[in-house]
Amino acid sequence: MTDADSAIAELGYGGLQGEQMIVVENTTDVHNLVVCTLCSCYPWPVLGLPPTWYKSNAYRSRSVIDPRGVLREFGLEIGESVEVRVWDSTAELRYLVLPEQPKESVGWSEERLAALVTHDAMIGVSKVASPIAGKAI
Repeated sequence: MTDADSAIAELGYGGLQGEQMIVVENTTDVHNLVVCTLCSCYPWPVLGLPPTWYKSNAYRSRSVIDPRGVLREFGLEIGESVEVRVWDSTAELRYLVLPEQPKESVGWSEERLAALVTHDAMIGVSKVASPIAGKAI
């Protein structure tokens, strides 16, 4: 959490548009959402090519104005007691979401945990599915 660039590099990722990363953590009290309001800055060396919707004007503008509404359109209902934080990536600085870990996966190996995480969860438009119930936590 304190040095995302080094942690990402340890996993073999990095390069242009994949450096200067900040990781923000989802918890039971906070849900994070990443957007680039000016264009479509995206950490593609880490997450792969950006989805088409990430680059759309609607996602870029509405994520700031109505983040809960945007999340609902992705099928993610965030309770009113949970704070939603929107992070605006730039050409110089990109954000990744560390998804909230399902309780059922505590003690799992890094490899098993990694299999649960999607790029949508690391943008914040979805959560990691519970490995037991098969639905988002």
